[in-house]
Amino acid sequence: MKIVNPLYYPLAVLAGGMSLFFGVRLLQLPSLVMLPVASGITLISASFIKSREPQTFELANPELEREINAVKLSALELVNQSSSLCLAAKKLLNDSFQIELLTALQINGDRISTLPNKIDTLAGNLFSNNSILSVSALQQQLAEVQKKLSASSGVAKEHLNQLAASLKRNLKLAQDGEDTRLARIINISTLIQDCTGILQQLQTKLQNSDLSDAQNIQEMQSLSNELTSLVENIDLLVQK
Repeated sequence: MKIVNPLYYPLAVLAGGMSLFFGVRLLQLPSLVMLPVASGITLISASFIKSREPQTFELANPELEREINAVKLSALELVNQSSSLCLAAKKLLNDSFQIELLTALQINGDRISTLPNKIDTLAGNLFSNNSILSVSALQQQLAEVQKKLSASSGVAKEHLNQLAASLKRNLKLAQDGEDTRLARIINISTLIQDCTGILQQLQTKLQNSDLSDAQNIQEMQSLSNELTSLVENIDLLVQK
């Protein structure tokens, strides 16, 4: 944790003040002892609070900077939404025919929880001179998507077709010498919003459906499979 100005973090100042009060008034410790202790608590608290804040990025392109910070916040919200869904699912899905769905939701939850760090890594790479995806890298991503397309069907195939179309547009930009970073971040943002929508559907069905009905469980399983497809597509885009 980096040392930060505690005056920007009132909770940290409060923590230091309370420690000083309890130390001097209740424990009757010398103020000369408690002052550095309270200062240390304030600094540590401020540094901890700072470390929990979403990372921001300062790039030459203001629009790109806004999109990166927005997509990071969206990813954090997605993690919270997924965690809430998994907690509810653990309480409600206990029968043997529900275990497959529960397992799928937990696996998706684990993968979603890694997204903020992956996006942080991607954003950090945007500082470097090699931050713009090369034509060959985009061609490789497109080839991976097209390979998946041949073995996909239904909703997963629709998602892959949309991703393939976006990659083709980005490839054309790269071939023309244009900056593809903004398009890449916008694609990730769109996929995260799609994931958010599916998680909301799953949450609604989990709360309002008859979970003893196998048909309802199957519908939720289909939504979970759709979520898996979207998360895999995000993973593809956040790769360096």
